[in-house]
Amino acid sequence: MPIRDLVVAIIMTVFLIVGVYQFYFFTQNHMIKKPKQIDMKIDRLFKFTGWWVWLYSGLYYPMIVLIVLTLDDMKHYNYTAMSFFLLLFMQMVFFRYYPVETPPEWRDFGESNTLSVRFMKFVQSYDDNTNCFPSMHVSVATLVALHMWSNVGDVVGYYPFAFPVIIALSALWTKQHYVVDVIAGVPLGWLAWKAYEIGIN
Repeated sequence: MPIRDLVVAIIMTVFLIVGVYQFYFFTQNHMIKKPKQIDMKIDRLFKFTGWWVWLYSGLYYPMIVLIVLTLDDMKHYNYTAMSFFLLLFMQMVFFRYYPVETPPEWRDFGESNTLSVRFMKFVQSYDDNTNCFPSMHVSVATLVALHMWSNVGDVVGYYPFAFPVIIALSALWTKQHYVVDVIAGVPLGWLAWKAYEIGIN
């Protein structure tokens, strides 16, 4: 991609990320039903481990922006962006009509005041405990990995698929999601990818 287009695409991506979260917050405030909690024994295996928050948020957004560096031109950029918009729409359907929330006690850090905990509290100050199912972090990370693999897989191989695995683990160890949320996020990201493939071809 020409450097001028690349700069424009990166700026647009940053603004789109901010804009997308307005829709995310809209669903938090306009749920059709009362959110449910999921009680599964497997979730009890994951105890809050603060340092994972740096991957949960610190790695997540740069990787989304990094996709721009792997695109050929603005047409490629537009179709890629549309795949993420489609994913957002699918997520919103679940968030509005099948709302799920994590238990309030998952956000109780006791007397701990480490840097990781303070950052976690900052993240949670604008990200409510609803909008859990499917995990948007995991679905987006899956879609990011598929785009990266398609664009530069001949250079980096299958390494992009480590990204959704890391994000999935961080979502569990930060107690931001249930295991079932993480699992459900993968096929949703894949569906958005298949729609992209149909459109671009």
